Amino acid sequence: MTYVRTGAERLAADPSLAGGRRLGLITNPTGVLPDLTPTAQALLAAGAPLVALFGPEHGVRGTAQADSSEPDTTDPRTGLPAFDTHKRSGEALDEVVARSGADTLVFDIADVGTRFYTYVWTMYDLMASAARLGLRFVVLDRPNPLGGTVTEGPELDPAFVSFVGRFPLPVRHGRTAGELAVLFGFDLDLRVVEMEGWRRDMDAAATGLPWVMPSVNMPTPDTVLVYPGTGLFEGTTFSEGRGTTRPFELVGAPFADERFAAELAALDLPGVRFRDTWFTPTFHKHAGTAVRGVQLHVHDRAAFRPVLTGVSMLHVARTLYPDGFGWWGPENAENHLWGSDTLTACLDKGEDPRPLCPEPAPPGGPLLYT
Repeated sequence: MTYVRTGAERLAADPSLAGGRRLGLITNPTGVLPDLTPTAQALLAAGAPLVALFGPEHGVRGTAQADSSEPDTTDPRTGLPAFDTHKRSGEALDEVVARSGADTLVFDIADVGTRFYTYVWTMYDLMASAARLGLRFVVLDRPNPLGGTVTEGPELDPAFVSFVGRFPLPVRHGRTAGELAVLFGFDLDLRVVEMEGWRRDMDAAATGLPWVMPSVNMPTPDTVLVYPGTGLFEGTTFSEGRGTTRPFELVGAPFADERFAAELAALDLPGVRFRDTWFTPTFHKHAGTAVRGVQLHVHDRAAFRPVLTGVSMLHVARTLYPDGFGWWGPENAENHLWGSDTLTACLDKGEDPRPLCPEPAPPGGPLLYT
């Protein structure tokens, strides 16, 4: 197995790679070295001038549920102030960054390769803040756990910009955080501490790095693999498996029946099989209610197309259960996940949405790795 050396490991060995006299680290539990030492502690031990921590959605410690975070506090491990950035942007975020006293912001969070996962948008907003405040921005690059050879799904329509999409990326974007930072094109002093040994064909298992849950509902690499597709069920009346031990691998509803698994199996989608199952979410949608649905079992990771699978599942659910299937959450929640209103319009008309999924393609634009 090839061992990948992350940007965090390189910076801990040579703090001068970041520059700056007062570093503010944007991090969460995924910000660790291969021996699981948190990056913040490793940098302090190496003599790096770390003065503050910043937490994304779920918080610096990763304790908060979806769309929540942890309040400003003092980090008990390092004694540093830890600032909450979730749902802060513009002047409100600038005030937090300025209050930290940092002259350089350092990003070290593992992404999951899906546009509607929020960590890269925390990076985007803090890059914008750094540009306004005249600060340097450093990305400690980490692998994309889905690999970097394939993009899937349509690009974000600028009319549907939100915190689950600030820039026109496809749903499965195929890039690392460092590559995204370059692509975003902010006018600032940007440095990417690149990985050593990562290739675009590597998934999470191939890196030799320990797996740390990116968030409370993203427990395993299997979750990450299906998330670009089944994450689209977040905006529907179906449970996407939150409140179970297999979020996003389990999808179902109280009104679903045995036809759901049978119809999905009949589609013969590449790389995946569907198991008819029951589950009872302990929280979130349908909490405490036994629901019927499917578990996705990916048997060929190379062939599997998560976005195509997700929209196919939505079409079957909408067709079989027109009286139970509906849109859920804040206004335009599903449109923000998809990045436009084409998917909801197609499904509401009873049309097959699979033509909305372009063929998988390699990522374009500036790339740092081969």
